[in-house]
Amino acid sequence: MSDRLLFALGAVDAPSTHPEPGLERQVLVHTPELMLVRHRMQKGWRGTRHAHPHHQLVYIVSGGIRAVVRDTEIGARAGDSFIVEPNAEHQAWALEDSVVLDVFTPAREDYL
Repeated sequence: MSDRLLFALGAVDAPSTHPEPGLERQVLVHTPELMLVRHRMQKGWRGTRHAHPHHQLVYIVSGGIRAVVRDTEIGARAGDSFIVEPNAEHQAWALEDSVVLDVFTPAREDYL
């Protein structure tokens, strides 16, 4: 076990990026093994269908989204969560203004 103790102090003020219209991304805290990301999605935002080698845990903080993981459609609202397994093609849509927390393992270097 590591003797390091990590804090996400000031995470509210973490730098934001806007990788596509309607989507704001904040990497709140990360190590090489784990990453916590907050996404703010505007109603009507539609993500690109994609896959990545990371495990992804999705938690809906507020709002509501629709997602397709492989061929399974998921409707998720505040308080719901689901997992996207590595290399599974997936896509999401914001049904309303939404805040989503994503946990990735290992960390996504392309987000840094």
